[in-house]
Amino acid sequence: MRPHVLDDYDDSFAMWSNPEVIRFIGGQPFTREEVWARLLRYVGHWTLLGFGYWVVRDKTSGRFLGEVGFANFRRQIEPPLDGMPEVGWALTPAAHGRGYATEAVRAALRWADTQWPATDTACIIAPDNSASLRVAQKCGYLEWARGSYKGKPTIHLRRAAGPG
Repeated sequence: MRPHVLDDYDDSFAMWSNPEVIRFIGGQPFTREEVWARLLRYVGHWTLLGFGYWVVRDKTSGRFLGEVGFANFRRQIEPPLDGMPEVGWALTPAAHGRGYATEAVRAALRWADTQWPATDTACIIAPDNSASLRVAQKCGYLEWARGSYKGKPTIHLRRAAGPG
């Protein structure tokens, strides 16, 4: 895992424009412009906040598998995330069901536990996204609320600070 660079754009676009990937993340494939804005947001998080998203690549082949990391999107969401860093992940269909998401999220959480030893983290997941809900549960996240974001239902999960 490493922060994004310009050369990640095409791989990121291929993932975010795939209907299987975005089925529970807004439901509409992202345009090239939207993926460009996403890439800039990732880099901006690292520059302004000292944290962000990483690219996940296969250790052996170097193949792009997805993205995982932390953000402060300042979401207008109910209930609010109250300033907790929000973990998120998305992987290419070729990486689905192979344990990569759990491995990547756990790696991100090890990093977070050293950076924010006293800070809880959160995530939001669509209720029908059973695969991501399983990943969150394996990584120590527990449901603490139900709400909505942009008119769609969400499950809000929280992980207590410190090694889990």
